[in-house]
Amino acid sequence: MEDRTVAAALTRAVAIIDPVLDILGTRDPVGLKARTFRTPAADDTVVDKAFDALAWALNATDFPGTRGWQELGADARSQWWVARIGALNTVAVAFPGVFGVLVNRLPLQDLLGFANQAMVLVAVARESGVTDRETHVRLLAFVLCERDIDLSERDAAQDKERPRGSGPFALLRAMWDVAAVLRDVSGELAKRPHSRLPFRVISAIPVVGGLASFVGEREALSRAAKQGRRWIADHAAETKHVGPRTTSDADASSRK
Repeated sequence: MEDRTVAAALTRAVAIIDPVLDILGTRDPVGLKARTFRTPAADDTVVDKAFDALAWALNATDFPGTRGWQELGADARSQWWVARIGALNTVAVAFPGVFGVLVNRLPLQDLLGFANQAMVLVAVARESGVTDRETHVRLLAFVLCERDIDLSERDAAQDKERPRGSGPFALLRAMWDVAAVLRDVSGELAKRPHSRLPFRVISAIPVVGGLASFVGEREALSRAAKQGRRWIADHAAETKHVGPRTTSDADASSRK
């Protein structure tokens, strides 16, 4: 498969991922993120106390835009995407494993696993200050496709973003959308970091295969994130810090 074809598919994928990450960092429909910065008052109503309790629970997860998130360093923010959002998406990736070897032979798990790793890698890059879309595409190509691609002949029309919805399932919907555009490069899916052999063997067993798939995919996601951070460090002099905002930038602007 030509690098140009792979680059086009990954560019479409990044165009889906970036707006969703922006939404997670900026949207606060009921004001819970803002409440994590609030000091309770003596005249608070029962409703205020109830919302404060919900805000406290959200803050305990260090969700982007909360006070807990603001207290995290860059490395901790990168790890948050792996530990929290990546783990959530991994449930969807691993679910087919409950059906054992029959479903494991289908490309669904590889599609979703690739999409999940792509989303986390872009988030990690953004938290490292790398916001240029071309760099995101090169990062995904290297870590997930084992390719060092040249984007000089890329079709700029592929960069256009589509409006994205919000809500608690925005990230999962985006993962499915990314998986859909990756069908064009199905031959590249097997190159991504995968579960290690013991987990793949157990995942062939119905029911318990789901748990084995989750643990294996979770560990593979961690390896992909580490490879991504190494690639970013190795290419620090080449990366451009322009384009979509980082989550940290989104936090700051949302409170202005």
